[in-house]
Amino acid sequence: MSSAPARGPVTPHLYVPDARRPVRAKLLHLSTATRVVPHRHDWAQLALSATGVVRMTMADGSFIVPPSRALWIPPGVEHAVTVVEDAELLTLYLHQPRGRFGPQVARALDAPWRQCRVLEVSQLLRALALELDARPDARGFALNDDELRREKRLSALLFDELRRARPLPLGIALPLDKRLRTLCEAVLDDPTRHTTLDAWARDAGASPRTVARLFRSELQTSFVQWRQQVLLARAVTLAARRMPMARIAAELGYASASAFSAMVRRSVGAPPSRFLVS
Repeated sequence: MSSAPARGPVTPHLYVPDARRPVRAKLLHLSTATRVVPHRHDWAQLALSATGVVRMTMADGSFIVPPSRALWIPPGVEHAVTVVEDAELLTLYLHQPRGRFGPQVARALDAPWRQCRVLEVSQLLRALALELDARPDARGFALNDDELRREKRLSALLFDELRRARPLPLGIALPLDKRLRTLCEAVLDDPTRHTTLDAWARDAGASPRTVARLFRSELQTSFVQWRQQVLLARAVTLAARRMPMARIAAELGYASASAFSAMVRRSVGAPPSRFLVS
C-alpha cells in the first residue's frame, strides 16, 4: 500500500460551502491503495464511505471509515487519506461561521466538535447525504430556486441527524516521537505480524523497556491496549468484506470467536454483532 503513488486533494475549491449552501457533497470513486497527500480545509468535513473502506490519518491519530461510520474533521485539521478497499468516498463539506464548530450547535455545546470524532451513520443520515447535489461549481452553473430550497431542507435535516449521531470511542492515537511513530505505522500496516511488544521492539531496533516507556509518555496507554485498537480497526475492515465472525477472529490471531468477542466487549462496551455493523 505504501508503494502506491500519492495524489493531491481532488478539486475542493469546486465545493466550497458557505452560508447560502452550508453543506456541499462530493462523491469520488477511489481504488485500493490510492493515497491523498496531507491537506486541510477552512471548513468542516464529514467523511463517509458509500462503499468500501478508507483510512484517514492526522498528526495525532488514525481512523478507519467503513460504510457504517463517519468521521467528523474540524476546520483546519490536516489529514491524509489511504484507500483500504475500493471505495466510493462521500465527502460532505460543512460551512462553519468564524469561531464556531459543529453542525449548527450552540457555542456552549461545541467542545466535542472541535476535535475529530467517529459517528454512527443512521440510515436517514446516509440517505440525506446521498440525496445532496454533488455537482461541482462551474462557470455558468447554479442551482435553480427549487433545487436550492430542496438542498436547504435536506441540509437542515442532515444537521439535525448529525447532532443526534452517536459518537464512538474509536480511533488510533499516533505519537509525535519519530521512533515510536515508525513502529506504530508498521503495526497499522500489518498488526498480526507479531503479538508481543518484545518482537515489535526488536524489529524497531529498540529495547522493549524503551518502547513501553514511550507508549506511556507519548500516548498515555500500554502497547497491549493500543494494539487492541488497531485490531478493532482491522476487524471493521474485514467486516466490511462480509467476512464471518469466526474468520475475523482467526485472521486477527484469536483462538476462538468467543475470545475475540470478549475483547470487543471490553474495548467498546458492545458485542461484535453491533460494533461490526457494515
